[in-house]
Amino acid sequence: MLPSMRLRLRAACAATAAVLLGAAAATGADAVQDFIRRHWSQPLTPQGSPPARFSPLEASLDPESCGTCHPAQFADWRESAHAAASGPGVAGQLVEMRESDPSSAHACLVCHAPLAEQGPFVAVGRELRENADYDPSLAGKGVPCAGCHLRGHERFGPPRRDGSLTSGTPRETLPHNGVTRTPAFLSAEFCRSCHQFTPDGFALNGKLLQATYDEWKASRFAREGVQCQDCHMPDRRHRWRGIHDADMVRSGLTITAKAGATRYRPGELALVTLRVSSTRIGHAFPTYVTPRVVLSAELVDTAGQVVAGSRREQVIGREVALDLSRELADTRLMPGKSATLTYRMKIDARGVRARVSVVVEPDAFYVAFFDTLLRQGAGRGEAQIRQALEAARRSPFTLFERELPLS
Repeated sequence: MLPSMRLRLRAACAATAAVLLGAAAATGADAVQDFIRRHWSQPLTPQGSPPARFSPLEASLDPESCGTCHPAQFADWRESAHAAASGPGVAGQLVEMRESDPSSAHACLVCHAPLAEQGPFVAVGRELRENADYDPSLAGKGVPCAGCHLRGHERFGPPRRDGSLTSGTPRETLPHNGVTRTPAFLSAEFCRSCHQFTPDGFALNGKLLQATYDEWKASRFAREGVQCQDCHMPDRRHRWRGIHDADMVRSGLTITAKAGATRYRPGELALVTLRVSSTRIGHAFPTYVTPRVVLSAELVDTAGQVVAGSRREQVIGREVALDLSRELADTRLMPGKSATLTYRMKIDARGVRARVSVVVEPDAFYVAFFDTLLRQGAGRGEAQIRQALEAARRSPFTLFERELPLS
């Protein structure tokens, strides 16, 4: 065979292999998408009767039951936002909403308590009817293990760490008939159902109220194959750390502070800049309307007291009206973007310092919303709303603070 013919044949074989690999990848991606569509078909259908061979532990939908054999995952979940998804703030609102707007109340539970067995009622049109499948032991348990891992009492989960999907042991000999493994659990699309409103969903100023998946999809992280789970479930931990966790927030940002000069004389105008950059966050920071991040700068005298009138602030966040009627401002940071507080202030005395800080208020919207709701009358949900308000007031934390000598 002539060398040129060998080269052409080699190129043809390579092209054919590339087409086959591409087709296989597409087929795999289609299989993942098809699984996710079926797995998250909303609302979820009841689990039904468990297989006859199941023990009471295997048949249970309680997270505590799962924790019997999966203690590490259960311990993580118990401290997570998923576990608190139907906590006092949600439950307190639903008490009255189930009567005034039952369809909306039911819609909230689709994500905040997804199992069919978690709601005492089911919505039929604008009417609520008793849910024959309701399990009161699941009330207030948010997104439980079964919410992601069970359908019709069949267990689903990610591939093994070596990538394999099958077991050499017959499934009928394994606890709860083993597990069906799929790479869908490692895909960002798996999270989309609850973290992305549909195109016809609730929007303000032309932007969906919840669009985390779209924000990720438009970022470099999606192009580089970084999935939601890579950041929020590292090493497959079931913690889902986010805006409430200082270390998690800090790991996604680069924060710098500097003065324009090493020293200023009294009477001179000092310049200080505080810069926050979203360097390792794969969606808008913050992604939802409830948090706000406050950049601030102020002068501090030699006694450590704040100089009156010297404080300046700048907010990162999406501010909306409490009744969700309109968007008031949107200063969030998209991936790779920065916010800079430029602070200028006249120096009136020696020994003055500039104190700069970044404070995160994860539940800023809820503080105002719950307070207003209580003043207007929260009805039978008042005790739960008060509990949620106190938790929201405890949520702020200082992410960054530094003092810069000026004179």
